[in-house]
Amino acid sequence: MSGATGHFRENIVLFGALAANLGIAVAKFVAAAIGGSSAMATEGVHSLVDSGNQLLLLYGQKQGRRPPDAAHPFGYGRELYFWAFVVAILIFAGGAGISIYEGVVHMRDPHPVVDPMLSYAVLGVGFLMEGASWTIAAKQFNAGRAGLGWWQAVRRSKDPAGFIVLFEDSAALIGLVIAALGIWASGYFEDPRLDGAASILIGLVLAGVAMVLARESKGLLIGEAADPALIAMLRAEMEAEPLITCVNHVRTIHSSPDSVFIAASADFADDLRMGEAEALIETLEARMRALSSRITSIYIRPEKREQARIG
Repeated sequence: MSGATGHFRENIVLFGALAANLGIAVAKFVAAAIGGSSAMATEGVHSLVDSGNQLLLLYGQKQGRRPPDAAHPFGYGRELYFWAFVVAILIFAGGAGISIYEGVVHMRDPHPVVDPMLSYAVLGVGFLMEGASWTIAAKQFNAGRAGLGWWQAVRRSKDPAGFIVLFEDSAALIGLVIAALGIWASGYFEDPRLDGAASILIGLVLAGVAMVLARESKGLLIGEAADPALIAMLRAEMEAEPLITCVNHVRTIHSSPDSVFIAASADFADDLRMGEAEALIETLEARMRALSSRITSIYIRPEKREQARIG
């Protein structure tokens, strides 16, 4: 598989979501201009913000693939985590903030929806397109869950692009339903303020999603450890070595979704010579790298157990 083809397949969720959101945003804004629905205008802003988010994530993935250099010896992988955090902020400010503002303005100066059938048609098409994007995102996310529950898989995921699109599409589907109900209720009860209330409710949904995504992105940006199962295997590999009397610690951190740095400390046998210790460390590193393709850097420090406790 060529590098370009591999990157395209890796980003298929983002490309699919971007195409869906751009098309839906245009349709929603046209329907809002003709029908005068506040909820529809809010949904247009929502889709436009989501489109910008996908572009930022694609940019973050591209920047994160840059090779290490003198200024960043462990690479640029965490740049994706930075842009994921920016996306969470944009969802909160650009999506939730504008939606709530639009809803409040409409409730203060309510006006009926002129052509609700047009809005329903656009919302229906939008639901189908967002549903297709959600299906792609859910399928790829499920492939990497490894038997974990959905929420647990999100908490352990080191690739924010996958779960951000999944959350965005979920919020979009909920928003479309709320917008449709708001338009229907404003006509059925002859109270156009309900259309504005739908906009506020959509904004609250987006605010909740943004806070969850910000929390997860912050953890990745600060630095999260590798999967506990991998850490246990790394420790077991070192403890199985007869010339190691004690494994003091095995510390890991993700420098990108597919890059793990390992720093380990162990108490070696007292009669082990320098050259033998060096050979043993090389052997251990080779065995540890064989456990996962994500392991990119390993640092093993010979250290007495008492010294490790003090440090």
